[in-house]
Amino acid sequence: MDVYLVPIGRERYELYCEVPDEPDPPESDEPAGFVSRMKQRFSAMLAEAERERRRGHVDPPTRGVLARFKARTLRYVAESIAEQRLLWHLRRQNDACLFFPDDLEESRARTLLRRQLGRDFDRHRFWLIVDSIGFVASGALFFLPGPNIVAYYFAFRMVGHYLSMRGARQGLDVVQWTGERSAPLSELRQAEHLEGPERDRRVHDVAEALKLEHLVKFFERTAIPS
Repeated sequence: MDVYLVPIGRERYELYCEVPDEPDPPESDEPAGFVSRMKQRFSAMLAEAERERRRGHVDPPTRGVLARFKARTLRYVAESIAEQRLLWHLRRQNDACLFFPDDLEESRARTLLRRQLGRDFDRHRFWLIVDSIGFVASGALFFLPGPNIVAYYFAFRMVGHYLSMRGARQGLDVVQWTGERSAPLSELRQAEHLEGPERDRRVHDVAEALKLEHLVKFFERTAIPS
């Protein structure tokens, strides 16, 4: 698994990777039950969201209103949770390579990696507790007619934070990391200070050099003020 330490500002970095959009296979050590079923539905939904994102933002006129609304919603889901996919994928890894800017010492890059994973673990553990409380409280809506949309909302959030927490812990305690310097990543350090068109060209060039399909959107979300 390849992970990139992306500079997004002055002394600011984010971890990034691109992973296949196929749903995860079931884990052999996980008993069947509610959590397992929710994880399978969660993975299937994410795979569908990734496929919609790859289709682009143009909806064919032959698709109905509901189909176009669903497609746009799925693309939004895929883009808004792209960062968590790194952690979800990391939980199944034993070895990974960290690509970091070549103007950065490897020891510093490894420190930044562990610091980010540690923050991710604490953050997702906190939200897992919050959403678990929300899921339990949503049981009060059980007697209302129709599906309990609120419960499903909190259930999906619980699954996402649970998988993220496991991935962060795997990256900290189990994964054997190797390091590799990357000159293109160093070029991103200057992109934030460039004007719109020139900045876009710089980021696109880096994305092409690294063969990362969605790096441009990731950089726009994390480094470029809205």
